[in-house]
Amino acid sequence: MTSEDARHALVNTHTEAAGLSLFARVSALPLPPQAPAVVMVHGLVVSSRYMVPTAKRLARYCRVAIPDLPGYGHSAKPPRALNVPQLADALAAWMVAAGFPRAVLLGNSFGCQVVVDLAVRYPERVARAILVGPTTDPRARTAHQQVGRWLLNLPGEPLGLGLVVARDVWDMGIPRALATFRHMLRDDVAAKLPRVQAPTLVVRGGHDTSVPQRWCEEAVRLLPRARLVVIPGAAHTLNYNSPRRLLRVTLPFILGHDAGYETCTPPYTGADR
Repeated sequence: MTSEDARHALVNTHTEAAGLSLFARVSALPLPPQAPAVVMVHGLVVSSRYMVPTAKRLARYCRVAIPDLPGYGHSAKPPRALNVPQLADALAAWMVAAGFPRAVLLGNSFGCQVVVDLAVRYPERVARAILVGPTTDPRARTAHQQVGRWLLNLPGEPLGLGLVVARDVWDMGIPRALATFRHMLRDDVAAKLPRVQAPTLVVRGGHDTSVPQRWCEEAVRLLPRARLVVIPGAAHTLNYNSPRRLLRVTLPFILGHDAGYETCTPPYTGADR
């Protein structure tokens, strides 16, 4: 992709869905009609902004959209923070209204919990699911455990991520962020995983302290049709810190060129991000 293409790969949109005006970044590059649709789902506090490095690369091959969920970024702010099922309901409504009625859903962190809930209750909307650094580990569903893990993860993230997070916290507001954090901890994602019908790829950064290897392996065992890929040396926000390597492991799966759902670790050791 040329620098000119990269600048114009995504355009900003606003769509009315679930009674709210939802903002999204949507790919604008010309693609053949059979190109797959990919809806990316951001994590806790952060908005679609930190998904852009991966989205721009995916936009060469797929119709890509990254909505800001209600309460985040440039989307409308409901009076109260929405819980996981409510966020999934809003996302499902947005997919229909925005012209993405069925897509590959790619979530990072807390976004994975929204993807799982949507996949269970709206299976017709999900062609495939990609869970990148999925939360929340059932053995760490307390605030101090999660905060401690996030702090350990920070040194592995690019400095620029801090600026993105600061802007997104400002847009969301501290009270809403804390309320959503509590919803994240209460959501029993492990109980939902066995009901996900879509083929699922779980991706973990090898240095992700927020999401341990043990939990990712457990998630794959719980999912009916899943496999695990580990990207060595990468921290939690793979879509921001390692977009090229994330594209390498996810694009074959998105295009349906994957070789089954066995647990595997690809031999990626390159330093490119």
